[in-house]
Amino acid sequence: MTTPKSTLERILVVDDDEGLLTLLRMRLTSFGFDVTTCSNGKAAITHFQDAPFDFAILDVRMPDMSGLTVMEELLQLHPALPVLILTAHGCIPDAVEAMKKGAYSYLTKPFDDKELHACIDKALSQKRMTQEIHRLKMLVNELYGMENVVARSPQMQAILQQVSRVADTNASVCIVGETGTGKEVIARVLHCNSSRASGPFVGVNCAAIPDSLFESELFGHTKGSFTGAYQSKTGLFETGHRGTLFLDEIGEMPLALQGKLLRAIQEREVLPIGARHPTKIDVRLITATNQDLNVAVQEGRFREDLFYRIQVVPIALPPLRERRQDIPSLAQHFLKKSAARANKAIRGFVPDALQKLTVYSWPGNIRELENVVEHAVIMASQDMITPDLLPIVRHSGKGTLVPLTEAKESFERDYLKSLLEITEGNISRASQIAGRYRSDFYKLLKKYHLYPANQSDSSS
Repeated sequence: MTTPKSTLERILVVDDDEGLLTLLRMRLTSFGFDVTTCSNGKAAITHFQDAPFDFAILDVRMPDMSGLTVMEELLQLHPALPVLILTAHGCIPDAVEAMKKGAYSYLTKPFDDKELHACIDKALSQKRMTQEIHRLKMLVNELYGMENVVARSPQMQAILQQVSRVADTNASVCIVGETGTGKEVIARVLHCNSSRASGPFVGVNCAAIPDSLFESELFGHTKGSFTGAYQSKTGLFETGHRGTLFLDEIGEMPLALQGKLLRAIQEREVLPIGARHPTKIDVRLITATNQDLNVAVQEGRFREDLFYRIQVVPIALPPLRERRQDIPSLAQHFLKKSAARANKAIRGFVPDALQKLTVYSWPGNIRELENVVEHAVIMASQDMITPDLLPIVRHSGKGTLVPLTEAKESFERDYLKSLLEITEGNISRASQIAGRYRSDFYKLLKKYHLYPANQSDSSS
């Protein structure tokens, strides 16, 4: 019996011919498998109970227990186990009977290495594919399950409730928000929590497609339909069949093409360039934009009928500066990911660093925060992120400068409000982050008429 190697696929071989067992062990080991051999059925069942195998090779006729009986026992323990039956020419009817009872295939003795290897590889390739699909589904769920979206703020909690209600429908969704607010993440969450999750998610940035290629990209074309069309091309609508098509920056779509997009949505079919007959499609459309499409409609840059068609369910994502309560959790989330990629043991942020993150305006939103945290992790030499690792540039607005005292008070007041928001009114935690004694912190709150009970300004 060979020593198990957990990284290799495990094969169980059962035959009462010791010479054949030795030969099969040598062949299968050279193929790269972990091989366990048994000379009788009872030993095989015992080994299988201790640790399941990926594949089994059974001789059809053995003195103590037939291969068919052993197979039935193994399939009770592992119904999906591929079993290869070995048989002599005179016992082929037994092998056929084994196939009827669930064997994967059979080989007649003598057999060559190529035939054996091809049979095993074909059976295990199906198993590998199934395992890979399961792994990818688990990964997608880990990344895009709603429970994994960082959303402590009331605004994001409300948005996720909206997402959960609309996810498992075919309603068109338009996600509106500034650049970097996570529009594609929400689109993927919608897809992964829908009945279309097993289908494709096809995403495209409309701003990145040249106007001359838009129609071909979306709807496809036939070979020879225009100069340079050397072969047929499947469009994004067909690629996303039975899945989700995500059109980012929909406001950048050329006006001339918007009518064809509207027709595709309404008729649920597309006509590739050069094709004579349309192709039926089953696609859920999700769009996103950082523009005000109402303004685009008024200015004649966006079709009003298309606007209403894609806006069945509008979702507005707030900028990061309006959901500061999420900043600490998001920062820690990105820290964990970046530290893993960099193979560094970094625990978190010192209070001053966290303070610097929470008061910054984040014009680049979540994407900017992720980049800043990744930079800090790369540059860090200790197990905590310190303020000097966060070279955030403050963008000053244009306009009349206010007196220093007024600017200082405005900043201090906004800073305190942000602290109360992210700590949910916890004075001990807020004063610790601010680096002040509780009594001094209370004086500051009183100065600006801020109250932790409702985290609001009494004068507003």
